[in-house]
Amino acid sequence: VHPNVSQGCQGGCATCSDYNGCLSCKPRLFFVLERIGMKQIGVCLSSCPSGYYGTRYPDINKCAKCKADCDTCFTRNFCTKCKSGFYLYSGKCLEKCPDGLEASNHTMECTSIVHCEASEWSPWSPCTKKGKTCGFKRGTEVRVREIVQHPSAKGNPCPATSESRKCIVQRKRCQKEGKGKKNREEKRKKSNKDESKETRQESKGRAARRQNREQRENNNKTQPKKRKAPNKEQDLAPVDTAH
Repeated sequence: VHPNVSQGCQGGCATCSDYNGCLSCKPRLFFVLERIGMKQIGVCLSSCPSGYYGTRYPDINKCAKCKADCDTCFTRNFCTKCKSGFYLYSGKCLEKCPDGLEASNHTMECTSIVHCEASEWSPWSPCTKKGKTCGFKRGTEVRVREIVQHPSAKGNPCPATSESRKCIVQRKRCQKEGKGKKNREEKRKKSNKDESKETRQESKGRAARRQNREQRENNNKTQPKKRKAPNKEQDLAPVDTAH
């Protein structure tokens, strides 16, 4: 062992030196060089830092640097996230997306163009004019539809979601709201009046029946009871007509 190499290292190093840091790593750890000014120091990590990708060999695991336009990568030729100003497409970082694709500033990827999609038209509404369905001959009817898929930035725009056309109906008179309300009020008052009249008549009838019953009871109390006359035929002795 070289005099400057130590085996009592810390931080995952298997061997190290005071000047260069880690020289080799413990099993399954990745060896990577970090630059500090003009000096490079070896460190051992459980995973590679951003901008690097890991490769495993029988004797050592190393972290290699991604391409300059790549922020994170799986291998040197397959990027998973691009740096600012580039868009990811099939593992590569591009300044401009290919034809038929558009750049998404949200995900920084090249994505498929999405066109607008609308549902089928609804049935036509009843013919109306100023919100009413009576009192006119010529009006308007409307139908609508919904947007089921909104477009992407370069997609075809959405069509109109409502459509109207003129319509002709048989004119019918509208019932005046005030007149109808007045008729309902009069009917209600008449119904209440009839109910009150019936209630008064029933009360009078009950009072008259009660008064007649009380008068009969008073007459029965004031009149003397009639005594039953004796049967004279029972007091006479039978007459023997045989002699």
